[in-house]
Amino acid sequence: MSESEGIQWHWSTFDALTPAQLYDILRARSQVFVVEQQCSYQDCDGADLLSHHLWMNGPDGHVGAYVRVVPPGGKYEEPSIGRVITAASVRGTGVGKALMVEAIRRTEQLYPGRPIRIGAQQYLLRFYNGFGFESTGYDYLEDDILHIEMLRPSK
Repeated sequence: MSESEGIQWHWSTFDALTPAQLYDILRARSQVFVVEQQCSYQDCDGADLLSHHLWMNGPDGHVGAYVRVVPPGGKYEEPSIGRVITAASVRGTGVGKALMVEAIRRTEQLYPGRPIRIGAQQYLLRFYNGFGFESTGYDYLEDDILHIEMLRPSK
């Protein structure tokens, strides 16, 4: 765990997650992607097993914001950040931006000198541009939501 900007971040490999932490992460992802966005999809895609998981707890004690960092070769040739969520209880507070800053920082620590790839929902294009991600020009439909592949060049 580490403190940054007053937020207590939790960082773990899959094998080090407790059953309660894993349950809470999957619960939060289901709330956002399945319930709120009304997408019926297979969330447990195997990439979690390879990934590092970053999250903070919201005011209710449950996951308030979360991402997974998938290693190179896990989904893309580059390391990737995915399953980005913020719970309704923390939206509009800046936690989503802080989450991405921390996720990028930790991804760069794990994989120095490597670009980072994401598959972003199209409506979040400007949000991710703000972190240095650029469209690759590859748009695709996933779960009836338009997505765009984006790449953040290595620093």
